[in-house]
Amino acid sequence: MTRAIVVVPTYNEAENIPLLVPQILAQDESLEVLVVDDASPDGTGKISDAIAENEGRVHVLHRASKQGLGPAYREGLAQALELGADYVIQMDADFSHPPTSLPQFLEEIENYDVVLGSRYLNGITVVNWPIERILISWFGNVYARRISGLPISDTTGGFRCMRRSVLEKIDFERVRSNGYAFQIEMNYRFVKQGARLKEIPFFFVDRTRGTSKLNFRIGLEALWMVWWLRIADALGRL
Repeated sequence: MTRAIVVVPTYNEAENIPLLVPQILAQDESLEVLVVDDASPDGTGKISDAIAENEGRVHVLHRASKQGLGPAYREGLAQALELGADYVIQMDADFSHPPTSLPQFLEEIENYDVVLGSRYLNGITVVNWPIERILISWFGNVYARRISGLPISDTTGGFRCMRRSVLEKIDFERVRSNGYAFQIEMNYRFVKQGARLKEIPFFFVDRTRGTSKLNFRIGLEALWMVWWLRIADALGRL
């Protein structure tokens, strides 16, 4: 059977993780979950361990401290490949990425290398965000597309499914970015390696439990990272 592992990075998601994991597993029998916890002080890691003890399709990777989204995903992707994943899915723990979209990801990945969930493919499919945050995200994507040249409507989105072969090809462990910039750099590397991409729309619903981890520094990194990608690529140092 094909193995698809959903990598879910967590930090203080004790309210969400016991609700999210069963919903992911219910979508398809091929799905497994890898929780990557950054030593959450609210006990998210312990809750995840308890779930894994009773469910063989759940795995937990404990990290020593909170080091950011990029490092968490790099370790999570590497662990998923070590576990034998044929497909790896990135997904947030706060329900902004709906588990009900996972069957469509699994269907589309049969014909593509990367399937990207998009908030901006058919208009703006974002729910419960204040208008200023929507505008910042929208124009941030316009900026990232313009500078990077990426043919993707949602360059900063973190909901995607990837073939094992394309992850190995882009050497993802060299990705240096964090936050939004991590998503942009991954997409840039996919495009430069000639990966077959497919975008699918989904409704992004802002979290109702827990607190957001986004901050000004994460947004600022994305602004300069697109220029670094262009320069590093031109110099052959990507």
